[in-house]
Amino acid sequence: MRAFHVIDFETPPTLINVPVPVPAAGELLLDIAACGLNFADLLMAKGTYQETPSLPFTLGMEVCGTVIAHGEGVTTPPIGTRVAVFGGSGGLAEKGVFPAALCREVPENMESSVAAGFMVAYGTSHLALTRRANLQSGETLLVLGAAGGVGLTAVEIGKALGAKVIAVARGAEKLAIAKTAGADHVIDSDTQDVKTEVKALGGADVIYDPVGGDLFNAALRTCNREARVVTIGFASGEVPQIPANIILVKNITVIGFYWGGYLSFNAEALLTSMSDLFDLYSDGKLKPHVSHVLPLEQSEEALDLLRTRKSTGKVVVTP
Repeated sequence: MRAFHVIDFETPPTLINVPVPVPAAGELLLDIAACGLNFADLLMAKGTYQETPSLPFTLGMEVCGTVIAHGEGVTTPPIGTRVAVFGGSGGLAEKGVFPAALCREVPENMESSVAAGFMVAYGTSHLALTRRANLQSGETLLVLGAAGGVGLTAVEIGKALGAKVIAVARGAEKLAIAKTAGADHVIDSDTQDVKTEVKALGGADVIYDPVGGDLFNAALRTCNREARVVTIGFASGEVPQIPANIILVKNITVIGFYWGGYLSFNAEALLTSMSDLFDLYSDGKLKPHVSHVLPLEQSEEALDLLRTRKSTGKVVVTP
């Protein structure tokens, strides 16, 4: 089968032929229909992600596919079931093995290209805003990188939770997408001063930040008293240094959030959140945005869309 493989961290990933994997105990084999890409895939390809597999390995953290074989001790989901799963790697291939316990049946009305990019982005925003930030109806949510893979879902979920949502993105096209997703106010970080604009709107009670860098520093200075700042990632490439005097004076809480980390200490929280999200989708309350769907042989081009920030919403690869 074909797989987009990382052979070493000095060489770009490449599409090669590898043996079809055999599911071990507790695993199942999927015929992969689609793989959703994440910023973490770029880090993993360079060996800088916190949970990079041992070399060599196949990129692709989350997939949607059909169960075609069970490993020892596995009986569910049944063969023929279409499921979504966050496996951490192995998704940019025609077939892959994944833990059966982490697979969730996909709603019938959800396309595979949508399901493949649903778990990480929506799961991140849902758990971050509900479990960690405790976002309340009527509060103001400031979303940085609001047209990106996770940022756009934070806009949607924040709005569904009853918050007033301020979306920050770059350029008119991305702002329009955030507005369509439910943002009450939009700010162009290329042409407007984020600190001034957010303060004029009454400040922020919760900040959702997958960007870091200068935007984090500007956003921190818009916090209302007892605000919560959730750090999701550092797409800017710069990890901000937090000025403790500001968080002290305003009683601000800065919260770290790593969605994948829950797999090792509270996987049930992820699975419960995912069930809630699939229900919201089935009820028509979530409208996932997939900006690009590319074939497996264009995996490098798909990753470059993330690298250069030319995508909005999710980028998906279909074997």
